Amino acid sequence: MLKQGAQSLVGPSGPLILLGLIVAVMLFGIARDARKNGAPRGAVFLGMTLESALLAAVFGLVIGLAPAKVITSFGLSVPAMDQLGLPTALMVSLGAGFYEELLFRVLVVSALLLLARQVLGWGPMAAGIFATLGGAIAFSMGHYIGPLGDQLTSQSFVFRTLAGLAFSGLYVTRGFGITAWTHALYDVFLVVARAA
Repeated sequence: MLKQGAQSLVGPSGPLILLGLIVAVMLFGIARDARKNGAPRGAVFLGMTLESALLAAVFGLVIGLAPAKVITSFGLSVPAMDQLGLPTALMVSLGAGFYEELLFRVLVVSALLLLARQVLGWGPMAAGIFATLGGAIAFSMGHYIGPLGDQLTSQSFVFRTLAGLAFSGLYVTRGFGITAWTHALYDVFLVVARAA
């Protein structure tokens, strides 16, 4: 969706421009945080990775005891992933975690938070619940759009909405870094479980 949106706005070079903007914003954020808090510390990144791995495992257990079986039991399919081979599927899983969080949490959930707080005048709790629910529904619906979208079923919609609630709630409470890592590692765990 991001690629198609960038292409429709800017043309064939749209995805490259979008990637450049993402990198620029990230570098700006890193530089701003480094000025404010000092240089990034390895222990922080290690802690984030451990927390995200633990959360990804918990999400896998909560959403379904056997993540690979959850996909088939809820009528979900990942045919493109099955054809990629394990190394490529792992790379796609890492990228999907990042880009889905960028689109659905940073853009959608943040916009809903801003709408609820600034326009509707709601407090933090009501705004957080509104943004989490809205982001979860948008996340679920996003999986049925485009040529690679899944066939819409009530089971898969509910499953993805529950996953969206978990990721949106995590974004509201823990921020982008933990949420993106958790989502990416959750997807990696699914790929590994399916391959096993």
